[in-house]
Amino acid sequence: MKEEDILFEDNSILVVNKPAGLAVQTAKIGEKDLLGEARNYLKVKGEAPDVFPIHRLDQPVSGIVLLAKTSEAAATLSKDMQADAFSKDYKARVFKKCKLAKSGELKDFLLKQKDNTSKVVSKDTKGAKEAILTFEVTAEDDDNASLTVHLKTGRHHQIRVQLSNAGMPILGDLKYGNEESLAVSKRLNIKTVALTAYKLKFKHPDSGKPMEFSI
Repeated sequence: MKEEDILFEDNSILVVNKPAGLAVQTAKIGEKDLLGEARNYLKVKGEAPDVFPIHRLDQPVSGIVLLAKTSEAAATLSKDMQADAFSKDYKARVFKKCKLAKSGELKDFLLKQKDNTSKVVSKDTKGAKEAILTFEVTAEDDDNASLTVHLKTGRHHQIRVQLSNAGMPILGDLKYGNEESLAVSKRLNIKTVALTAYKLKFKHPDSGKPMEFSI
């Protein structure tokens, strides 16, 4: 882990900027992940290598990740997360066929599949979970647009699935893109999912002080 990847650190938390392609946690032997990199960083500093992920980003997605350095901090932050006390915002670049509304809200029900994907289903589907996000268009071209996305829920692959289902697949997304979006991705030389977690707000687990980070 590079020093420039660390946005904030104290005795309880570690806020890092995860690069695209690095998993937060992997089960694959010999493959690097964010938790391993963070533990190695703390070991070099002479600190106990205890690291607990409070939330996760998909492996191809870059951006801000919050890690706790103690089990007590992890418990407090996880409780806050479940109580919707976190605010998470993303930037995405998407394919589009026509002019988009300047802003909007997407409400769907998602079901995680056995192949590690999720899909939109009817609300009465067993195991389905409600997914809500809002978006704003910040720039628009003929066949693609830049969005800011605010998550109101945190579901598996939520932004990627919902935007794709709404006809706005994220550029560079091999799982949820389509032939047209992948063609635009190739033309623009976008080789990974064009999605970044750029802003995170939460309360410090010890002081309760509001914390905000952006990249």
